[in-house]
Amino acid sequence: MSAEATTEERASILLVDDMEDNLVALEAVLGSLNEPLVRARSGEEAMKALLRQQFALVLLDVRMPGMDGFETAANIKRLDQTKDVPIIFLTGAEDDSGYAFRGYATGAADYLTKPFDPWVLRAKVTVFLDLHRKNVQLERLLAQQQADYEEVGRQLADLEDDLTEPQRTRVMDLRHLLNRRRVN
Repeated sequence: MSAEATTEERASILLVDDMEDNLVALEAVLGSLNEPLVRARSGEEAMKALLRQQFALVLLDVRMPGMDGFETAANIKRLDQTKDVPIIFLTGAEDDSGYAFRGYATGAADYLTKPFDPWVLRAKVTVFLDLHRKNVQLERLLAQQQADYEEVGRQLADLEDDLTEPQRTRVMDLRHLLNRRRVN
């Protein structure tokens, strides 16, 4: 986590794998990022976690019993609440080469084979964490801009109420210009 990131900006990462050793390895590699790491041992657990809290990223094993990684990813991308969460698929090196294509077709942002290079994984995760923070910052700025616009509208309405008819026409012209600026 960067030094300027506040507690509000901490970005949880969902680690989904049915193998304890793989989860421990992911935690060891990503622990230095100082971001909350949440475990799920199945696709079903992952979906429950995603519905309970927001995540900046999902690291998802392809081969799991029950709901596999592809099915889990399809479910993630199907829900409005989770469709924008990036997914990095992780799979064993011996897996079919068609898995990568299937992973991207399912909505994966990236695809890595195990054993993965810890530096590469950490670098990729860091990029997604930065993107998440920038998106959160943009959402805040847009919300503030909307609130500011609404406040100007309220002030204009108050002015209109206080003005005589010729003055009111001028204020309405200003409101029209303001609305045109907002659309552009």
